[in-house]
Parts: sequence; C-alpha cells; structure tokens
Amino acid sequence: MRRLLLLSIVFTTSAFTTATHLAAQSLGRPDPAIQKMVGEISRDRIAATMRKLASFGTRGNFSDPAPADRGIGAARRWIFDQFKSYSPRLGVSFDPWKVKKQGTRILRDVEIVNVVAVLPGTTQPDERIIVGAHYDSLNVVRKTDAPEITPEGTEAATDDVIDFEKSVEAPAPGVTDNAAGVALVLELARVMSQYRFEKTIVFIAFAGEEIGLVGSSLYAAKAKEQKDRIEAVLNNDVVGVSAAGDGHAENGLVHVFSEEPADSASRELARYIRETAQRYVPAFRAEPVFRQDRFARGGDHSPFNVNGFAAVRFTSAAENLGIQHTADDTFDKSSPDYATSVARVNGAALASLAMAPPAPETVREILSGANKGRKTPSVTRGKSRYDAVLRWKDAPAADLNGYAIVLRSSTAPWWEQQIYVGKVTEYTLPGLSIDDIIFGVKAVDNDGHESLVAPWIARPYELKKIETVDSAAP
Repeated sequence: MRRLLLLSIVFTTSAFTTATHLAAQSLGRPDPAIQKMVGEISRDRIAATMRKLASFGTRGNFSDPAPADRGIGAARRWIFDQFKSYSPRLGVSFDPWKVKKQGTRILRDVEIVNVVAVLPGTTQPDERIIVGAHYDSLNVVRKTDAPEITPEGTEAATDDVIDFEKSVEAPAPGVTDNAAGVALVLELARVMSQYRFEKTIVFIAFAGEEIGLVGSSLYAAKAKEQKDRIEAVLNNDVVGVSAAGDGHAENGLVHVFSEEPADSASRELARYIRETAQRYVPAFRAEPVFRQDRFARGGDHSPFNVNGFAAVRFTSAAENLGIQHTADDTFDKSSPDYATSVARVNGAALASLAMAPPAPETVREILSGANKGRKTPSVTRGKSRYDAVLRWKDAPAADLNGYAIVLRSSTAPWWEQQIYVGKVTEYTLPGLSIDDIIFGVKAVDNDGHESLVAPWIARPYELKKIETVDSAAP
C-alpha cells in the first residue's frame, strides 16, 4: 500500500484559473470572518446566563410553569426573551407538545416546550444546521432506604427507588447539567445573528431531556416527517465543568461523541469539528469519541441519529458525576471558562458549515435492470483494474470552486491526505488499490470554505437465497 503523506496538498496537471489557485491555497486556512466571530464569544455573558438559569430554583419538567421567577415556565420565557433581544433576523418561537402520562418518568400529563430561534440562510436556506442544549433540570430524590442512584442508574430507575413527586419541586439548579449548554447556545445566537450565512442556523433549547429525551425526540420525528434538510446537529450537554469528582481535571479538551459505523454521517461531522477546532481554537482540543454516547447514558443528539440526521454530542472530558441530578449542581462547581472554550469550538464548526457548499454525492442510482433504484458506490478499479477511479455528483452551489479528495488507510481514524482536483466530477488515482484505502470527497467554494466529507462506503455483501431440492444421499 502506498504511504499516505499527512495533510499534503497535490495539484492536478490541468490548467487552473486564478480563482482555483486561490481556493486551493486557502484550503485549510482560517477565515478571518470566522476568527472574528469566535473572538466575540463572551465568557462573562456565558457565566451570567449560567447564574441566571440556576436562579430559577428548578427547571424540572413538572414544576409549576406559572410563577414569574421560579420553575420551567419562567426559565423558558426568559430564554425566549433572550433570543428575541439579539436580532430582528432571528425568528423565535415556542415549540409546544402535549405529552401524556406514561412509564415511570413521565408521571403525569405535561406540556413540553422547546424554545427555537431560526437564523435564515441566504443562498442555501433549505439546508439547516442545528445547535442545541436541554434547559430542563432534575434532582433525583430517593425514597427512604432506597439504594444509591448514580447518573447512569437514573435512566432505568423505577418507582421503588425514586420519589418522583418529591423530585418535582426539589431544588435543581442544574448548572453543569445543563445551564452551561443553554448559555453556550444563547451566546452563539447573540454573536452569529449579527452575521449572514448561506445556510440556515437553528438554535434550540430543548425540554424533556431529563424524562426521556422527549422534546428532541418529538422535534426530530417532525423534522423527518416534513423532510427537513438538516445537515448537522451539535448537541451540548454537560459542557460547563472541567474537574471531575475524583480531582481529575481536563481544561483543554472536550469529547465529541458520534455514532457508528466508522464513516457514518455523524462520524464525518465529528471529524469536521476536530479539524475546525484545530484551525480556530488551537489551544483547545475537540477530540472525537467513536461511540454514540457515554455508557448507559443518552442525549438529545440520539433522536436525530435515529431519524437519519448527522448529530454529535459535546461533553466534558471530566464530568463531576457526584453533583449531577442533585441540589449540588451549582455555579461554584462549574467552569464558565471551559464552557466558553466549548462555545468557541461550536461556533467555529457552525460558521464553517453554514458558509460551505453542500457536500457532493458519492453514490449513483442504478436506473434499469434487476437492481433498478439501488444506490451503489461510484468507485471502481478503472480499465486497468489497478487504479482508483472516483466519481461523484456535482454539488449545486453558485460559488463552488472545486473538490478535494481525501484518503486514509482503513485503520486510521483521521483523513491523512487531501488532493485538490478542481471543478471536476471524476478523478483517477493510478496504481492505488480501492480495497485498503478509504476515500472521500468534499466541496470547496471560492473562499476556501469546505463542506462535510462524503465518503465512498462499500455496499455490504448481500447473501442470495440458494434454493435446494430434496436428494437422497449416496
């Protein structure tokens, strides 16, 4: 197998226009406009929002929504007003759902209300990128003599362990879980609403996460039903703490969880986030974890995964498990500095995606014959049978400049080489086997903004049914 040169840029021998040269040269370089946005994210504003959300006492889903200064109703109205105050270009709305009593966690009929702010795109308004966090909180109150509940155990806890009625009005400041995530989303909405992007950006504060991912599940299912074109979902949950309960600290690292398989759309999104973080927030690492979520845990990205959308979860690399879902999840145990770094990573990825052309398609549909309608990877060995011939479908973008092919060995986690090939839809890599290399392609616009990578994924072998007849053994 040929040795891959880390992040090398190779140019084709065809004549390039000046614009093509500029796009190739700017590939991988920071965009000054995005650098400016990232720099405008305010640590003090994030800290103030974390304190404010904690001041509502509880944001429990079953708390009384009527009071002006306590409970989930007061919190969501405050979040709504914050979104509205940032820019007239933000379309802000409540997304309410009447949910019936069911199971042990939804202990009575309840209204679950997401708060949504939409920043319309200019040239690609139908393409949506979502950044979200849940704003509800939880204090798990155990029944007398019930066994201890860990954060992992709350997912499966039953009536004989949790006193759900006492949990309703128990203090639940929920600063790290998840006022910090909401503060991040609000701050991104404030900064980014002052700019224009090609794609639509949607900022969401989800409700119902603590009782079974309710708000995000209903939103994602509706999005699928409406055939919404959601390119990426960035979920932020437990992003305001840098020191674990055992004293271990991680001040310069956030985990980015993404679902299997190795080249799923969510995995490519995680790789993209890692690269944009290196470009725009080099002192802080966004490290993908190749797993949908922590063991026995769930988050608001998962319903989007289930409904076919690329979605990832940002989570502190050093969670303080001892304070989660308790009255002790307070501001003094949080880190606004850490939450601000995670916000900057989110902002860099959001802006980069929202300015980029759509990703190309690397599959072709068979139009006739027995396999009509089936989509198959458009990568072959060519006439020589020893080359890699890659074909893809053009990305519809007015400012499209060309494409870059990316490669890595089949066991490598990150793309290792990229080849800028210009505005073509077919490229041949002579003498390179398609069996032990993973290939992908991304679109690049005139300013060097890059789309998500569209990988070529081998179609799984389909075992055909073999018919037999009865026969006597000799």
